[in-house]
Amino acid sequence: MAKKIPQINASSMADISFLLLIFFLVTTSMDVNQGLARRLPAPVPPDQKVEDTEINKRNLLVVKINSLNQLMVQGQLMEVRQLREEAKKFILNANDDAFYPKLYEEDFGAPFGVVRYTRDHVISVQNDVDTRYQSYLDVQNELVAAYNELRDECARKYFHMPYSELDEDTQKRIQKIYPQKISEAEPKNYGGGK
Repeated sequence: MAKKIPQINASSMADISFLLLIFFLVTTSMDVNQGLARRLPAPVPPDQKVEDTEINKRNLLVVKINSLNQLMVQGQLMEVRQLREEAKKFILNANDDAFYPKLYEEDFGAPFGVVRYTRDHVISVQNDVDTRYQSYLDVQNELVAAYNELRDECARKYFHMPYSELDEDTQKRIQKIYPQKISEAEPKNYGGGK
């Protein structure tokens, strides 16, 4: 006669596994994409008539990213790492170049005094429907970094401290000198691949 081997009662193992699963789901933190920080304009009231705005070509910097993730600035191929300096040159127009935005003079009060700046400049970002998201983000990062560097240089020149350490009112005054004007067009199919 065969001897019976005692067995462990496993009926509660499913309950324990389920409780452990719930415990780990509740206590685990997940990385969440933050997305791009952009302040969108207020919605247009339904009764307001929308008019197209004419932009002088010299005030517009066209940045395109094709389906091969190649960057073209004003029709010229460019590396992403060069974009920041090109954007700063465009925004400043330090030499009053006829191909860059028109310079205006305005008194911004103490300590700025009269400042020459390009108030009508716009950077237009256009990408292909097949552009990689990372390429789009790289371009956005470089453009935002150009504005941040210009604002920081201004803060250090007039206040001898970084822009990020200034109070909110002073930051807004510098933002008037260097307003961030990045326009994003709806993605199109520019070709270049496939």
